Amino acid sequence: MTVDAVMAELAELEEPKIREANEKRGDDHGVNLSKLRAVAKRLKTQQDLALELWATGDTAARLLALLTCRPRDFERDELDAMLRQARAPKVHDWLVNYVVKKSPHAEHLRVDWTVDPDQVVASAGWALTIERVAKKPEGLDLSGLLDTIEAEMKDAPDRLQWAMNHTLAQIGIEHAEHRARAIDIGERLAVLKDYPTPPNCTSPFAPLWINAMVHRKNDRKD
Repeated sequence: MTVDAVMAELAELEEPKIREANEKRGDDHGVNLSKLRAVAKRLKTQQDLALELWATGDTAARLLALLTCRPRDFERDELDAMLRQARAPKVHDWLVNYVVKKSPHAEHLRVDWTVDPDQVVASAGWALTIERVAKKPEGLDLSGLLDTIEAEMKDAPDRLQWAMNHTLAQIGIEHAEHRARAIDIGERLAVLKDYPTPPNCTSPFAPLWINAMVHRKNDRKD
């Protein structure tokens, strides 16, 4: 399919109610994500088409691009540029999770992004750090990460704060030797303590999150 044909199909999938709901979260598109995934499944991997879709700047087209691209084909500078262009939260999230995490440049980008003065970019670095804490913590300075979280998370903007809070919880969940300090930091900073949480869902408040996940892990062992 040509990029024009795909854009026409996306326009037909546009639903005003979905756009209205998405715009409240900062995502300027009105395409049901299940329908978007169905289009991606039909198109399969098409790197050239994905690049053209990304270049349109349209949020729905960029989400589709991230589902149809080949992550390992991107150079480090390309991924960096794409992240700085991805201001819609869903595009930012999918780029990090579906593309950058599968890239051979992920670790270099994690290091660079975490200390970037652009706090939206920095949040992507922390999102990649969550992955490392959970799956490949060797070489990470976990105490240093806790120092930074303790000093900066309270006043960080929402997206960065959320990623730092998730890192805090992940350290407490996965690393028993740091658990007490992680819980203490969470209690003192009280970040997301009052976040509305539906029944039977885990609160993002780090102390509750840590304790819930540790208990769950222990139950599985039993």
